[in-house]
Amino acid sequence: MNDFWTNIARYPRFFISSLIGLLLVILTPFRNLFKNKKSRLILITFSLFFLLFIYLILINMLGL
Repeated sequence: MNDFWTNIARYPRFFISSLIGLLLVILTPFRNLFKNKKSRLILITFSLFFLLFIYLILINMLGL
């Protein structure tokens, strides 16, 4: 029974390490884009337009 609780206690650590690994795998291509000056500018511009687009959608959905 002691092994059962030891295994249960390991799940949060496994979940956190899996989540960090997933985020690193997802963000690696974006990090590689920052190495080139032209692609860095395109990525920053696209990110700003994307955030503005999401902001405008939320404002219109909420009727503010």
